[in-house]
Amino acid sequence: MVVVGDGAVGLMGVLAAKEMGAERIIAMSGHASRQELAREFGATDIVAERGEEGIARIKELTKGVGADSVLECVGTGESFDQALACSRPGGTIGYVGVPHGVSFDGQKLFFGQKRMLGGPAPVRRFLPDLMERVLQGRIKPGKVFDLKLPLAEVAEGYRAMDERRAIKVMIEV
Repeated sequence: MVVVGDGAVGLMGVLAAKEMGAERIIAMSGHASRQELAREFGATDIVAERGEEGIARIKELTKGVGADSVLECVGTGESFDQALACSRPGGTIGYVGVPHGVSFDGQKLFFGQKRMLGGPAPVRRFLPDLMERVLQGRIKPGKVFDLKLPLAEVAEGYRAMDERRAIKVMIEV
């Protein structure tokens, strides 16, 4: 499995893949602190490269075939292209990054024999199981909150996330 994106959504994708039994999880991340957390959450490999170099590295790690599953966690045209190119023929691309300004050539899906599925998660369906895993200490998703700020500094919190100085900001009231 390949996870494209190392923000909170991508890191949760790594954690979910591990919980679902993925044996190999390749996290695409160019940030050392996020790579460390991805490994803690279950990533077996890290690919820091992007674009053609990143695709080539994924192909190398998958013996030229591509990944069975790719999770697109960003929502940009570049990340969608990355996900499509990293998927093997017959592979599945799940997109959980909300698409913004994304368009792609449907023939790439058709002739690449790839599946794509995405949309909002049905949270109520999964919440009881997830809460049980958290309460048992099996998973610690709260580690993505790497900066705490008071309510008066909420704008700084958004800046910190935008500038990639923080994964997620916890606002203290």
